[in-house]
Amino acid sequence: MASAALAASAAASQSMRNREILDAVGTTAAALSLVGSSFIVLCYLLFRELRKFSFKLVYFLAVADMLCSLFTIMGGPANAFYCFAHDYSAHFFCVASFLWTTTIAFTLHRTVVKHKTDVEDFGSIFHLYVWGTSLATTVLRSIGSDYGRPGTWCWIQQGSMGKILHLVTFYLPLWGAILYNGLTYYQVNRMLNNATRMAVGISDRSIQSDMRADKKAFNRWGYYPLILIGSWSFATINRLYDFANPGHKIFWLSILDVGFAGLMGLFNSIAYGLNSSVRRAIAERLDMFLPERIKRSLPTLSRLRSQQENELTSLIVESNNRHNNVGST
Repeated sequence: MASAALAASAAASQSMRNREILDAVGTTAAALSLVGSSFIVLCYLLFRELRKFSFKLVYFLAVADMLCSLFTIMGGPANAFYCFAHDYSAHFFCVASFLWTTTIAFTLHRTVVKHKTDVEDFGSIFHLYVWGTSLATTVLRSIGSDYGRPGTWCWIQQGSMGKILHLVTFYLPLWGAILYNGLTYYQVNRMLNNATRMAVGISDRSIQSDMRADKKAFNRWGYYPLILIGSWSFATINRLYDFANPGHKIFWLSILDVGFAGLMGLFNSIAYGLNSSVRRAIAERLDMFLPERIKRSLPTLSRLRSQQENELTSLIVESNNRHNNVGST
């Protein structure tokens, strides 16, 4: 009896230490994402020149990431109310985050592949789609949830029904967004490659130069679907493993789960937000206030001030004109 009691005590102590480690990893990752996404939101609010439709989508993505990170930090299984706020709010805004990435992919596809210039007309539709879908999945997620019980994480559901709903309402739309983004960026890339070959065929150096610039920009955009894959692959594996082996946790997999998922907002803010327009806007403000001797020691400021418009904006605005030029030739 004594040995059994000691073993149970040791197991409980180890479980507490593991939970503290997971809490620390998750909170640190979410805090980094909160800082990164808040920075993008602040830039949008402070710099009027960034308030274009393409960057407005990035702004709403950053808002969703910011609130997802905030409510993730708030979560704590010791308090039923905070568990409630953590689970529903974090779920809502995390779903909204990856849905906003699909609106950016849709906008790029419609302008480059479909040659349409009406993307701004979809603003209200985007909001209805993102916030409405996020709300619907969050309400469905509430079925089968069990709060107020002590545990490692607030989102643990008791029984297979709750776990199935978790997979259906979060991971199904997540991987749907990943597949859509991947297919969309593939089609845009193919279109740019075809346009480049056409430009080479007609020996138009100006068009070739423009297409090379767009291709260089797209080389970075093409990796955007990998952000969601990298952020949520370990979490997906962990959920599937938990569904197949209830009650048995793999600690190192849980660390990778909460760590990479918590960093999604930081990854998004770097990839989508820190583009040439943001860097140039910051450089212009620094140029106004920094002493001349300091500015001379920072050649990066000069390069940023001379850069062209935001890669996404320039491609969206100019792609139709370029294709028209190629076609008319």
